Amino acid sequence: MDDYKEINKAAWNLKTDIHIDSEFYNNESFLKGESSLKSIELGLLGDIQGKSILHLQCHFGQDTISLSRLGAKVTGIDLSDNAINYAQKMAKELSVGARFICSDIYELPNVLDDKFDIVFTSYGVIGWLPDMEQWAKIVAHYLKPGGQFIMVEFHPVVWMFNDDFNAIDYSYFKGVEIIEQLEGSYADRNAEIKYTTVTWTHSLSEVINSLIQAGVCITRFEEYDYSPYNCFKHTIQIDKDKYRIKHLSDKLPMIYAITGVSKK
Repeated sequence: MDDYKEINKAAWNLKTDIHIDSEFYNNESFLKGESSLKSIELGLLGDIQGKSILHLQCHFGQDTISLSRLGAKVTGIDLSDNAINYAQKMAKELSVGARFICSDIYELPNVLDDKFDIVFTSYGVIGWLPDMEQWAKIVAHYLKPGGQFIMVEFHPVVWMFNDDFNAIDYSYFKGVEIIEQLEGSYADRNAEIKYTTVTWTHSLSEVINSLIQAGVCITRFEEYDYSPYNCFKHTIQIDKDKYRIKHLSDKLPMIYAITGVSKK
C-alpha cells in the first residue's frame, strides 16, 4: 500500500492525544521527574553520560527525554507531527536539551546529517515499517565508527496471535501488509477514536540478517518471557514492570533485545 505512511501518521496523530493524558503513560509523574525507561533497555544502555543518541520512532518523547535526563545528547525522530510538536513543547518546559525531528525513518537522511554514538529503538516500532533492509541501512548510516545499536522490541511470536491470545491469526514470517480498522488504543481501550493502520510482521532472522548485511556486528541477542508494559489483553502482573498473558504463563517469548556495533 503506497499511502501507508499517511494512514499510519493519521492514526498516531489521533492516538497521541489519547496517550498524553492516559494512565498508561502517567505523564503527570513523568513531568515531575519519573523515568519512562525500563530495566531491560537501561541494562543494555549502561552509562550514557555525554553520549550522542539517535532515538528512532520516539512517539511523544518520554523515553527521549528520559535518556537526556541521564546525561545523553539525544535526538528523537517520529512520523507523527502531533507527537513531535508535543515532545518539543515538553522538552522546552522541562528545560531538557533533547532535539526532536518529524520525519519518516526512510526519509531521515534528507533532513539529518549527524552521526551518533548510539542508535536506539524500542517497543512496537518495526511493525510499522515494510522494509527491514532499508531500515537497517538507516541504522548503520547514523552510527559513528564503532557506534552501538540498541534495540528492544516485542517478539514476533506475540504478533502471530489474535488479541485474545487464543488463536494464531498471522504468519510468523513477513507477508502482505496487515490492514486493520481499529478503535481505542493499547493505552486506553475505551478511547473514542477510530482509525486505520497498516503494519507488517518481521521474523527474527529478517531483522538480524538485515542488520548484519548493513554492517552492524551483532554483539548480543536476548529473549524475555514477559513484557515490561501492560499493553495486551488477559495479562497478569508477576513482578514490577513484568506482565505475561495469564493463560500462557511463561510459555511465550514476549520481548527480544539486540545490541550491535558498527563495523564501518
